[in-house]
Amino acid sequence: MNIQKIQQRIQKFSDDRNWESFHNPKNLVMALNGEVGELNEIFQWLNFEESENLPLDVLEHTKEEVADIAIYLIRICMKLDINLEDAILNKMTKNEIKYPVETSQGGSKKYSKSRENK
Repeated sequence: MNIQKIQQRIQKFSDDRNWESFHNPKNLVMALNGEVGELNEIFQWLNFEESENLPLDVLEHTKEEVADIAIYLIRICMKLDINLEDAILNKMTKNEIKYPVETSQGGSKKYSKSRENK
């Protein structure tokens, strides 16, 4: 993924429509939340098997919602000068500490709960 190319395309799209004044972090987070809600709606009443075997038209719709989410997330990072790659890698390092293999493997409990039984 070429994040700079994507950022340039997103910026041009916004600039061409004179939307910069609307793209503040608060509005972008609200828009992101709306898109996550649309993704959630696709899966809301599906059982486990159905959720893993989407019909092609639903899968295409899912891809569009995932793309909308990514676009808003990248736009938020652009507005707040967050390097998304660094943020992800730093968070994964913290997660590896928070969820050590020894206490987390095969479990689904929140990290604070998984340590209570150890």
